[in-house]
Amino acid sequence: MNLTPADPGITEAPRRARRSAKSRPEAAAPAAPAIPTSPLAAPTVTAGVATITHLTEKLAEYMAEADLKKVKEAYRFSDEMHLGQVRKSGEPYISHPIAVAEICADWKLDAQAIMAALLHDVMEDQDVKKDELIERFGAPVAHLVDGLSKLEKIEFQSQIEAQAENFRKMLLAMASDVRVILIKLADRLHNMRTLDVMAPHKKRRIAGETMEVYVPIAHRLGLNNIYRELQDLSFEHLYPMRYHVLAKAVKAARGNRREVVSKIMDSVKNTLAMANIPAEVYGREKTLYGIYKKMRSKHLSFSQVLDVYGFRVVVDNFPNCYVALGTLHSLYKPMPGKFKDYIAIRKLNGYQSLHTTLIGPYGTPVEFQIRTQEMHRTAESGVAAHWLYKTGDMNMSDMQQRTHAWLQSLLDIQQQTGDSAEFLEHVKVDLFPDSVYVFTPKSKIIAMPRGATPIDFAYAIHTGIGDHTVSVTINGEPAPLRTELRNGDIVEIVTDNNSRPSPSWLSFVRTGKARSAIRHHLRTINLPESIGLGKQLLTQALNAIGVAPELPEPLVERLLNESSAKSMDELHADIGIGKRMAALVARHIFGLLGGESSSVPVDHNSAADLDPVTIYGSEGVSVQLAPCCLPIPGDQIIGQLRRDQGLQVHTADCSVAKRHRDKEPDRWIPVKWGTELNRRFDSRIRLLINNEKGILARVAAEIGESDGNITFVGMDEDSEHVLHQLRFTIQVKDRVHLAGLLRNVRKVAGVNRVSRERA
Repeated sequence: MNLTPADPGITEAPRRARRSAKSRPEAAAPAAPAIPTSPLAAPTVTAGVATITHLTEKLAEYMAEADLKKVKEAYRFSDEMHLGQVRKSGEPYISHPIAVAEICADWKLDAQAIMAALLHDVMEDQDVKKDELIERFGAPVAHLVDGLSKLEKIEFQSQIEAQAENFRKMLLAMASDVRVILIKLADRLHNMRTLDVMAPHKKRRIAGETMEVYVPIAHRLGLNNIYRELQDLSFEHLYPMRYHVLAKAVKAARGNRREVVSKIMDSVKNTLAMANIPAEVYGREKTLYGIYKKMRSKHLSFSQVLDVYGFRVVVDNFPNCYVALGTLHSLYKPMPGKFKDYIAIRKLNGYQSLHTTLIGPYGTPVEFQIRTQEMHRTAESGVAAHWLYKTGDMNMSDMQQRTHAWLQSLLDIQQQTGDSAEFLEHVKVDLFPDSVYVFTPKSKIIAMPRGATPIDFAYAIHTGIGDHTVSVTINGEPAPLRTELRNGDIVEIVTDNNSRPSPSWLSFVRTGKARSAIRHHLRTINLPESIGLGKQLLTQALNAIGVAPELPEPLVERLLNESSAKSMDELHADIGIGKRMAALVARHIFGLLGGESSSVPVDHNSAADLDPVTIYGSEGVSVQLAPCCLPIPGDQIIGQLRRDQGLQVHTADCSVAKRHRDKEPDRWIPVKWGTELNRRFDSRIRLLINNEKGILARVAAEIGESDGNITFVGMDEDSEHVLHQLRFTIQVKDRVHLAGLLRNVRKVAGVNRVSRERA
């Protein structure tokens, strides 16, 4: 994914030196015929001319004269800095900051935000220093502009790392001041509106980034107008043929269904009037992307998507929402299972409405949204409603609290995250829009992303509860920790102060907060163990290429500087948990010693060339025995370095391991069993037995006589109910012990077959 902002292009040298030339869009995209227009105004710019007349008219409606004067001063400075920069169409580059400021003015953002919108590119393009902005316009404006600027002067190991770090910087700036993301979204909206002149591959890249990152952020902040427009603009540039075919079909359907829509509108208005419910009724059309997504998810043709049109009923007060709902249900029959009450349980972004789908005239399903005027404002403008309606009687405290809680969670994730790419991964997970609502035992509602588990729930309450979770009950019944939570579940977490997070949790947790907390624990609590394993792996890799493991001090200093590690212990720990590859670090050391990568004497992807790592089976979380194949001493084994999970040991013939080795061969290393193994190991066996009295007792007794310990028993029946399949998890010393146990069990009367169960 590319996170480079899609700003307009520069074709002439400006008065100040630039760091790099950029390719930027120029011409406004044509309005789609089937999409309702956004209330956010398009820029008032003509080719060759840029004016702030329209902007100052908007600002004069709500801004004091003194603030307006400061905005004009920021415009003059930005105009001077961008002098000589033009778009390919001939428009002065200053037209872009003006357009961004106009979008922010539609939200009635304050003077500092409007000034930052006008100045948002001067640090990045014209190398204006932050200190100069502080001196001219004050620290708040300078901090906003800095939060919007990329980190182009820092050297990164890869383009992906640079992009992730830029995005991390923007989100953390947003966490301290939400105006940063509002300006950034306005910037992205104008760039998407003017994307037509870009090359097709750049359109797809920018549109993909917008759909993947900025659309979910707009949704998470409740900015539904921008959310819908960015979705459709991204759809248009990602799939232009599909977009235009669908737009044409919707335009044709609009005419065909005008009679039905008009009939429903008249009936609803008359029914509400007869019930003495003051209400405004709007017809609304689904966005093209919304229709396309429904066609894809449900495998429908356009003619089968019947609810292209919907209606919105805005009433005067909260009780009338439910009265209007009952009135509509008496007019048209509701569809079972199609009612959602987002007023009683609002969405994560503060959205509130009643949703119901009714069977309208001619059997057509019609969706209705019922809300108050205050709910409507929040639904359309989200967190921006704080500025847009701050003079009204609207209470935004709950919306602000929800936004603040999410932004605070970004800071929590940042504190526990090792690098920018990992931070971005966690945040993108939390931007997933679908939610389920579960209850604590004290009936407090907790909103979780769809697919969340009890571990996610525990970390959502408090990191300490998540770290010490041992079991869970859901609706009064014990349940596995990996159970997927559903709407309405009552979840109770059981904790133990001696319990610690398990690396296996990373395979099923859903939220960024849980994932980052678990990884943080594995990196810190088990640090000595990770350092020891990492040191062993690096020594192994260095020996394989003929480099002595004892590195001279100057070389260590260079290695730490270039790897961004604070100490060799940190570097070893990163290797031990799989965050860095020992072979790649060894290759880098070989280069620092003056060698050429092409002359490295060993193929690092060949595990057979390396000395095996000794495994004792009791190392802890940095070395784990794979649950798919449950290796035991005597098995041929191989190790997989999993990112932030350490070394996982598989049997050499494990089918799961074979699949992963094909995908990431460089993460596999040879391992061997140690000689002193003073513990027992889990193994699974499967028996085919006759369905007769006492058979289970005889088998269990024989396992005990063979010095085996049973930890799990399961049973499957065949269709005839003549044979049963028993599955045991038992604890044995090694492969020889297991073989003897299987021989003894095979002699039990009624046992037809017994074998070790493989992955």
